[in-house]
Amino acid sequence: MTKANDKAGDTISASGQIDARIAELTDWRGAALAKVRAIIKQADPEVEETWKWRGVPVWEHAGIICTGETYKSAVKLTFAKGASLPDPAGVFNSSLDGNTRRAIDIHEGDAIDEAALTALIRAAVALNTAGKKK
Repeated sequence: MTKANDKAGDTISASGQIDARIAELTDWRGAALAKVRAIIKQADPEVEETWKWRGVPVWEHAGIICTGETYKSAVKLTFAKGASLPDPAGVFNSSLDGNTRRAIDIHEGDAIDEAALTALIRAAVALNTAGKKK
C-alpha cells in the first residue's frame, strides 16, 4: 500500500488520501469519485487502493485496473489495459485512439452505468490475473 506523509509528518494510507481527495472536492466531482470508488470496491472486494504520481488514486489487483483523475470539468477513469477489454455497453468515451489505455470521462450530470462499469472492472481483474497465473 502506498503511503505518504501529511503536513504534520504523519503517515497517511492510500485509502486515507483518497478519502481526503473526495472530501476536498466539495462539488459533483467528489460525489462522482466516491461513487465510482464504491462501484470498484464492490466489483472487486480484493482491490488495493494506491496513491501514485503525486496525487492520483489508483485501484490495483495483480496490476493496475484503473486510475481516478479529477479535472475541472471531468472525473476520468483510465483503464491501464482498456483497449484489451470488452466494452459492449460502449462506456469508454475517451483515449480511444491508443493501443493500450481507454478512459471514461464523467461530466457533471452524467449517469454512471453501474452494471457496465462493474463488468469492466471484473474484466480488467480477469485480464490482470490471467497474466499472473502459470
